Amino acid sequence: MRGLREALEAGEFVVTTELEPPKGTDVTKLVEKVRLLREKVHAANVTDNQTSVMRLGPLAGSLILLREGLDPVMQVVCRDKNRLAIQSELLSASVLGIRNILTLTGDPIQIGDHPDAKPVFDLDSVQIIQAIAKLNQGRDFHDNPLKGGTDLYAGAAVMPEADPFEPELAKFERKVEAGARFFQTQAVYNLERFEAFMKIAARYPVKILCGIIPLKSAKMAQYMNAKVPGIKVPEPLIRGIEHAPDPVRFGIEVAGRQIREVRGLAHGVHIMTIGAEERVPVILAAAEAG
Repeated sequence: MRGLREALEAGEFVVTTELEPPKGTDVTKLVEKVRLLREKVHAANVTDNQTSVMRLGPLAGSLILLREGLDPVMQVVCRDKNRLAIQSELLSASVLGIRNILTLTGDPIQIGDHPDAKPVFDLDSVQIIQAIAKLNQGRDFHDNPLKGGTDLYAGAAVMPEADPFEPELAKFERKVEAGARFFQTQAVYNLERFEAFMKIAARYPVKILCGIIPLKSAKMAQYMNAKVPGIKVPEPLIRGIEHAPDPVRFGIEVAGRQIREVRGLAHGVHIMTIGAEERVPVILAAAEAG
């Protein structure tokens, strides 16, 4: 299976997912998940201290994916490192053969397991994309020359269902201008809103992967509506899963339908199963079976 960049440039419908590095040095389960997914998806994000929980770093996690034959998308968040450390890590990724980088702001420190940690935010996500563009040109963020540049494929996040949408659109445009070439969206549940966003995105030389989060319960949907920016699970869908005999199966079937619906709109999908990566092949089978 082609990697992310090659598949997108070849016009394939791309599938990516996410993997969390372990909280510790035992990578057994991570390797098992990679081996399960490597023939099913084009690439997998390696998260960067997701939910502000300290874990194995995304650089080491991405190298494990590479060694196991799965194209990594290394996440880089603004929260934890200054511009020196971020650029150093990007150079290291390039030397190790890691090419795909997803820039993110990062979850709030207070929700994690080190709430007394000091946030950094020296660069924002747009500036990290700008730094990647400069590193690709053989210069650092302050235009000092490098002895060898990078060939990194810069990505970013976008929320098609943000309300209000205008500030999100302005941020999307700044990321494109800075050099982002692919976007993974927040979870999409409103196809009309996504279609409207894709009409705007079509003006730009970028690839869009539609975010898919399979629901597990009505409680999960209600939590996301209340706590997660850019997500709006419709009430009929919440009622449907609430009364479903098997809520998990219901969520998988809905996710499969969503993938079918966006095939003609997006360049691919980004499936976020939140620790249940074994469901990704089942979701893909449901998408094909519908």
